[in-house]
Amino acid sequence: MTRQSYIFTSESVSEGHPDKVCDRISDAVLDAFLAEEPNARVACETFATTNQVVVGGEVGLSDKGRLAEFMGKIDGIVRACVKDIGYEQDAFHWNTLQVLNLLHPQSAHIAQGVDKDGAGDQGIMFGYACQETPELMPAPIHYSHAILKRLAEARKSGAEPTLGPDAKSQLSLRYENGVPVGVTQLVLSTQHHDASQTSADIRAIVEPYIREVLPEGWLTEATEWWVNPTGTFVIGGPDGDAGLTGRKIIVDTYGGAAPHGGGAFSGKDPTKVDRSAAYAARYLAKNVVASGMAKRCTIQLAYAIGVAKPLAIYADTYGTGEVPEAEIERAVAQAMDLTPRGIREHLQLNRPIYQRTAAYGHFGRQPDNDGGFSWEKTDLAEALKKAV
Repeated sequence: MTRQSYIFTSESVSEGHPDKVCDRISDAVLDAFLAEEPNARVACETFATTNQVVVGGEVGLSDKGRLAEFMGKIDGIVRACVKDIGYEQDAFHWNTLQVLNLLHPQSAHIAQGVDKDGAGDQGIMFGYACQETPELMPAPIHYSHAILKRLAEARKSGAEPTLGPDAKSQLSLRYENGVPVGVTQLVLSTQHHDASQTSADIRAIVEPYIREVLPEGWLTEATEWWVNPTGTFVIGGPDGDAGLTGRKIIVDTYGGAAPHGGGAFSGKDPTKVDRSAAYAARYLAKNVVASGMAKRCTIQLAYAIGVAKPLAIYADTYGTGEVPEAEIERAVAQAMDLTPRGIREHLQLNRPIYQRTAAYGHFGRQPDNDGGFSWEKTDLAEALKKAV
């Protein structure tokens, strides 16, 4: 029997967190390649530290001559990302940092399997959905993202000029009868520019925005606030702590409320099932819940490198299902082609839509008119119901 009354915690990090700076750069490189050629191959990793960004990994265009020419754009891509995030610190400034480009052509041994429409690697991917929010996301991670996104908007608009790009949030939510009803603990650490500002000063700045995004009644007199609990936080970003692509996979997904296959997303083109199949699994789980077949659902997909068909499909509805899980497994396989090519075509993933995913979660977002976050649509719900 699943517990119905408990406290669960998730965290998020802002676009200026060192790891998220790296995710942003890796996805910006990916978008640039996909804008050049929809079938470009990219596996881009980024490392950032004091006034230094290193970009490496494997890339490929059908015209090798164009690939060599395209490498000259990487420096500008890196600087544009850092500038947009907002870093103009003495030891991490978009205009003065050093960029080392170590990208090289994709391995022919990896390409041979993908070229035959197989998966780019073996692995397991999970998707999850639940009824805790209108976006069918777990509430702790959803609202942890919302807090930081709202603060970033206030910072970038000029409304809160003393806030810096680097920040973390963490919410502990109390559940009663399986429903989130309030915040027991709220943690926020945000970079600021004035060393004289105290924790109380920062709380006075951020509290109105936090209250704006959280559901009414969730913050009470019993809620414990921990705002910049260590005190001064002026040195931030890659100058304060090194960053690396793919190190925030739980922040990127479900905040620990659901399983994760272990593969990161950012910097990987959609032939990599680490990314595309995780998006497909979320799409399927969300449509299962949207269809009314379950209140909670996890979908697992398994792949082998060079093999197109998924090795296995698994569904878990945690006792909330209106139909047996085995029927859901059959239905999702019938409603969607789950080969790597089928996923890319169904969700239209061969487009430069990835830079926007690098912060504030890959899931629980609104689908964009240009195809971004297509995996958040619920247009498969009716087909799933017909298939069971």
